[in-house]
Amino acid sequence: MLTQNLGFPRIGAQRELKKACEAYWKGKISLPELEKTGKNERRKNRTFQHKTGIDLIPSNDFSFYDQVADMAFTLGVVPERFKPLQEKLNNMDLYFSMCRGYQKNGLDVTPLEMTKWFDTNYHFLVPEFEKNQTFALSGTKAIDEFTEALQEGIKTKPVLLGPVSFLKLGKEKKEQFNRLELIHALLPVYIELIGKLENAGAECIQIDEPCLVTDLSDYERNLYRMALTELFGSFPGIRFILTTYFESIEKEADWIVKLPLEVLHLDLVRGANQLDTFLEKAPSTLSLSLGLVNGRNIWKNDLEKSVQIIHKAKSKLGQERIILSPSCSLLHAPYDLNSEHDETGLPVVVKNRMAFARQKTEELITLKDLAGDAPSASALAHLQKEKKGREAWAQSDLVQNEAVKTQVAQMNKQWKAIKRDAPFPERIKKQQEKLQLPLFPTTMIGSLPQTTEVRRMRRRFAKQEITEKAYTDFIHESIASSIRWQNEIGIDVPVHGEFERNDMVEFFGEKLNGFAFTQNGWVQSYGSRGVKPPVIFGDISRKEPMTVAISKYTQSLTNKPVKGMLTGPVTILQWSFVRNDQPRQTTTAQIALAIRNEVLDLEKAGLSIIQIDEPALREGLPIQQDKREKYLEWAVDCFKLSYWGVKNETQIHTHMCYAEFNDIIQSIIDMDADVISIETSRSQMELLDVFAKTDYPNQIGPGVYDIHSPRIPAVNEMCDLLYAASRYIKAGKLWVNPDCGLKTRSWEEVRPSIENMVKAAKILRESIT
Repeated sequence: MLTQNLGFPRIGAQRELKKACEAYWKGKISLPELEKTGKNERRKNRTFQHKTGIDLIPSNDFSFYDQVADMAFTLGVVPERFKPLQEKLNNMDLYFSMCRGYQKNGLDVTPLEMTKWFDTNYHFLVPEFEKNQTFALSGTKAIDEFTEALQEGIKTKPVLLGPVSFLKLGKEKKEQFNRLELIHALLPVYIELIGKLENAGAECIQIDEPCLVTDLSDYERNLYRMALTELFGSFPGIRFILTTYFESIEKEADWIVKLPLEVLHLDLVRGANQLDTFLEKAPSTLSLSLGLVNGRNIWKNDLEKSVQIIHKAKSKLGQERIILSPSCSLLHAPYDLNSEHDETGLPVVVKNRMAFARQKTEELITLKDLAGDAPSASALAHLQKEKKGREAWAQSDLVQNEAVKTQVAQMNKQWKAIKRDAPFPERIKKQQEKLQLPLFPTTMIGSLPQTTEVRRMRRRFAKQEITEKAYTDFIHESIASSIRWQNEIGIDVPVHGEFERNDMVEFFGEKLNGFAFTQNGWVQSYGSRGVKPPVIFGDISRKEPMTVAISKYTQSLTNKPVKGMLTGPVTILQWSFVRNDQPRQTTTAQIALAIRNEVLDLEKAGLSIIQIDEPALREGLPIQQDKREKYLEWAVDCFKLSYWGVKNETQIHTHMCYAEFNDIIQSIIDMDADVISIETSRSQMELLDVFAKTDYPNQIGPGVYDIHSPRIPAVNEMCDLLYAASRYIKAGKLWVNPDCGLKTRSWEEVRPSIENMVKAAKILRESIT
């Protein structure tokens, strides 16, 4: 038996890569210094895996920003608008301009679009293809990183995003055509790249084809068969590992097992049932990589269960045809549990049930020992300890709350009754009489820049270096300053800015029972942006009002209606590490009941507009069609539960970002939020097409300011976007807002951008009236 990793976290134990990238973008360090940081992180990852005993260690799993953008850059897929930069910038800066945009020296270039990586919270850059797209090997990153490891005495397994998934994850630009037809121009460049890797000494290459788990058409299936047969057949001396994750590929088994392929990886966390099919159909030349260690959660592996699965596979294949692996890349897991030292946020009893990327790597070695012919005494003792720990955990009062379980059980009898008292046309009329908003009302999504001073004061308060009063006074002044600015520029619905919040999920988790928190459990979301998901370990309930006092204070500063800002139940679930001992639907219902308590308290406190953000609702959509209906039903029900009981005069907003809405538009309508704000600026309002085709009945705020780029959009650019939006949606239904919250941007970027946004809204009002 062998062991392998499919990918390793690249941000570093203390987010070294994030800090280096941001320092480089600000001109504080040089390019060689940035590259040195990258090299150090790669070396640390390889060395750890090598010393731990991993047999197949990945290379080219590292990225300074995004692995899909890396592949696009390697294959010469650089959109035309970046060509003027090629003579001005070095390769790294050209690459970053594709990821972040460029606005210097009289040039203003928008970045590639960004969207979610399947059903994760990771965002990737979307390649852009033209009808006559040409491809050329324009980068040597994969070769360089393989050679770098080889020089250190470690022969790695290069990881490449496969050609069909690369095309499927992109989009057509300018002309309408089928981008998959580009496969015939693309394959020779892949073959050239793999040939160079073979010449450099590579003997094993991992080809990631995650789109294999999606619902394939006959055309796509035939294309896959042709492309992979040609690719694998061109290199009889290379051991290819075809890798899929996040779902089962059981439906494609008949043709996959006939490929000229030596190893097939199966995600047995998300698709446990597919193993039987492949054990039955795998030819004697095919080995299976068993993805048993969960690469997307932080709980320890059920060693006993995993060993049973391995023995089952051994009985069919023999141990020489088995590779033990995480279910997917460990990119989606935090780096090292040993970095956690604060027992106040992460109690020892909870920490003892957890495993981060390094610990999951060690679990592979333990599983190999346990599933061998003669398990060691230490491995057997470890197995018994973990079994007893799981049994005790299941009975723990820390985890189980019978009152909460009873409340959810009672809710299960009345889901159909959960809806607003009046239909939207009646509600919006009453809301407008109360709010008196103009045409194209302006607002922001919620957060404002989290400056160095804001973060410093939060740290000082957490360390008890300042009093609670001093911290509260600072937060109040930050809010007051932001409200003064919003009033001055003419924002119609101000926000308090969320200066007191560390993260839109972590903030609420800290005020709910059933959550724990890490110090360094960072996971990359996009580029240099990391998130630190809370840990849901037990039954959830609200301790006390969470946002009422600060919302009342903010409303006292202005006569305009201030938005109460909450995170929705599905997003809190999706953006946390979730307990794995009960259905996710049950956990979400618990969160929804807690949020409902807060919504009703905000309404009693006098707030007329309450936003319940659900940016992750689309993210949680199952990848395969036959599993979606059930998810959407309970996800929408839990969202509606979170505001159940509010008055018709109270306006409920929600927010979603970076997703395709075509396949869930009816569910978005069923959510029945009075106003939805969505990301549309990078797609030039294309995402609104589905809202127009379905005649979306409620109001909508299409984002006109791409907050994931440092660019400052001009007034005429925003006007153009709003004019484009008005072609899809009637003017009376349109709100004006950024794509997302502004916490990651600086005030130097935000002030002019939002002021331009307000000016654009006023221009549109005047043009229509």
